[in-house]
Amino acid sequence: MHKIKSEEIPHILPHRHPMLLVDKVLECDLKERIVGIKNVSFNEMFFIGHFPSDPIMPGVLQLEAMAQLSGILLNKMLHREGQISYFISIDNARFRRIVRPGDQLRMEVTILKARLNMYKVKGVATVDGEPASEAEMMFGAKTD
Repeated sequence: MHKIKSEEIPHILPHRHPMLLVDKVLECDLKERIVGIKNVSFNEMFFIGHFPSDPIMPGVLQLEAMAQLSGILLNKMLHREGQISYFISIDNARFRRIVRPGDQLRMEVTILKARLNMYKVKGVATVDGEPASEAEMMFGAKTD
């Protein structure tokens, strides 16, 4: 397993605050699988409006966090640090548990298929071992 330090993430992904949604990478095999963490805090900008009296992390941002984790895997695997992998499609998205401030979103992404510069992945996010969200996503790696 390859180690990726938290301070390396901004060098691997082009995302910046407030849109950087991966705090830590726990495991990365540089071939097909990566595991990461998003610590969900009351300080997140989206909680201002979603919803002030009942804060819930939007499902679409859970998917974005998994997409960013996918980007870390693809960029490391393809030696393209700092590049963009374009989000092409999302299928079979399911939201199974509410994610609130104080939760730790543990995300696992596995590559299902790779063809030319297209990658299909399966992402699963859990909180305390309970499924929170999942989806199959497709990315196109930018070629120069």
